[in-house]
Amino acid sequence: MEQLDRFIKAQENNYLVALNEIKNGRKQSHWMWYIFPQIKGLGMSETSRYYGIDDEEEAKAYLDNEILGFRLREITSELLKLNIDNPVDIFGTIDAIKLKSSMTLFDYVSDDKIFSQVLNKYYNGEIDEKTILLCEKRKKLVYKK
Repeated sequence: MEQLDRFIKAQENNYLVALNEIKNGRKQSHWMWYIFPQIKGLGMSETSRYYGIDDEEEAKAYLDNEILGFRLREITSELLKLNIDNPVDIFGTIDAIKLKSSMTLFDYVSDDKIFSQVLNKYYNGEIDEKTILLCEKRKKLVYKK
């Protein structure tokens, strides 16, 4: 899927940086949008719109992509290994919110339990309601065609 190229290109130079930052328990550089993407419509910045996932179909394609799906699961599994329970300590306040949205999105479109495990560990099992609402809204629009 060509539209996923934006993520692959963005990750080329700093996926390993992001992975190492997570392994060390502290995000220090700027990569959140394309490592843990959210559904489009949550963020208002140009960057968040550019890297926003359009709909359920694109989220599934992201997970099914050999590179992107592997990397998302790899970095997510590293999150679960940390002996830190507060996502703000790892990501800061804003990016902890983005992580919750991203994990909600991928949990919504996948049977892979790794995403719900992050929601359980860091957010007491709470999901991001806005993410679900946007997914449902876009699903209805797609099915009306």
